Amino acid sequence: MSRYDDIIDLPHHRSKTHPHMPVSDRAAQFAPFAALTGYGDAVEETARYTEEKLEPDADRLAELDERLCDLLQHLHEHPKVRVTYFLKDEKKAGGRYVTQSFVIKKLDTYAKTMDTEETISHFPDIFWL
Repeated sequence: MSRYDDIIDLPHHRSKTHPHMPVSDRAAQFAPFAALTGYGDAVEETARYTEEKLEPDADRLAELDERLCDLLQHLHEHPKVRVTYFLKDEKKAGGRYVTQSFVIKKLDTYAKTMDTEETISHFPDIFWL
């Protein structure tokens, strides 16, 4: 005789006060639980590499100035230049260097901005032309 012989043939209990739970709802209680929601994203963001902004030396600044003067002389031709500039990261310290080609529409040496067909770049962020 086993321990459960006295109850093995009894009918399954059904509550008179609570409705029977459907199988689809019953399965939800066994769904995986993510205790640290967003933790993986936070680790990924921390691991994402950003560069520090380099300060150009005097020689590079002089050559950059010379190239900007050349651009000013040929601005009426809407020259296409390849610009390497620093793009500040929106979420953490630092950023990255981006190299793109632009058609220059306007060059404002007073405001230190370069108006292109896509964006306006600031001279302090430009690293190379």
